[in-house]
Amino acid sequence: ELSARGIITAYHVTVHDDRAQIAEAIRQAIEAAELVIATGGLGPTEDDLTRFALADAMGETIESDAAALEQIEAYFNKLGRTMHETNRVQAMCPRGARMIENTCGTAPGIAADVDGTAVWVMPGVPREMREMFTNHVLPQLPGGVGRVILTRKINTFGAGESAVAGMLGDLAVRDRNPLIGTTVANGVVSVRIRSAFDDADEAQRQLDLTTERVEQVMGPLVFGRDDTTLAQSVGALLKERKKTVAVAESCTGGLIGKMLTDCAGSSEYAVGGWITYTNQMKTERLGVPDELITEHGAVSEPIVRAMAEGALARSGADHAIAVSGIAGPAGGTADKPVGTVWVGLAGRGLATETAVHRLHGEREMIRLRAALVSLNTLRLRLIEPESV
Repeated sequence: ELSARGIITAYHVTVHDDRAQIAEAIRQAIEAAELVIATGGLGPTEDDLTRFALADAMGETIESDAAALEQIEAYFNKLGRTMHETNRVQAMCPRGARMIENTCGTAPGIAADVDGTAVWVMPGVPREMREMFTNHVLPQLPGGVGRVILTRKINTFGAGESAVAGMLGDLAVRDRNPLIGTTVANGVVSVRIRSAFDDADEAQRQLDLTTERVEQVMGPLVFGRDDTTLAQSVGALLKERKKTVAVAESCTGGLIGKMLTDCAGSSEYAVGGWITYTNQMKTERLGVPDELITEHGAVSEPIVRAMAEGALARSGADHAIAVSGIAGPAGGTADKPVGTVWVGLAGRGLATETAVHRLHGEREMIRLRAALVSLNTLRLRLIEPESV
């Protein structure tokens, strides 16, 4: 938000819940910048020390603000609750500063001018901070200071960071504007674009052009922009095509279903599923033959095929995802080491797909990546012309 207004962040520091350290950090920031923004430490408990540290940094005493106290009491009344005495401290404000109303919480913010530097202190609760920043802080900040900086993130899945960087080629040179870089988290490789120009329209135009070029180069690896998750992307495709999905999970223990149903409106396309962690459950709930498990083992192509097709038949969904693997730390063999994961995808009128993946990391990372690989398998099917 600051970059979009041409305000460059000099540095970012995280401070312990220590009054002296917070005060010193504020003093140093005031000396270094014309704008200081702080979040957190405005709650009612003993470790909420920001208001006192700000008073120390200003060299002022701290006093109760009657209007802020009234707003806090009104907030509790609105919830039908009695305000606890400890919440009174949230109405304390350094002399010479002013309180910022919190419309969705009990912690008012604080605004101060210290030696020509604007200081804004907001609560650390993300929802409260965002609303306060948007409604009270942002309108007070100078616009058009220096360059306009716009950013965008293009999310990809299915190739490693080095492979993505190789595909970008000359687009990723360091002296380019817009500047392009890559980051990776949990198997998702994000291409970050930073467009910095003196003119806002030119910054937006260059950002859009670069986005188009990156997405053309990345092709089907791209599943969304900015904060879009793989599950949200899959959900949007299912809704667009008016299709549904069921899940049959073993090693992921319900994680795929959780990711799908984390998305608002997922009841339109996520019909449910099974956590068949044991061989008995695979047989009883999904109809996987005992002899198939005995012959091939639970982590194998025939088993995920049978799981996917069993889930498809029993759920009535259009697609069914199945996953079975060895998440570790034990259970691996020479033929099937820890991280071996089989994924199956069945669909009405479509051939069942199966694939094995060799995933790396600790147990939770393997489970997470197995869920993402499974979702991506469905995503790729949904974007194929014959799947539309």
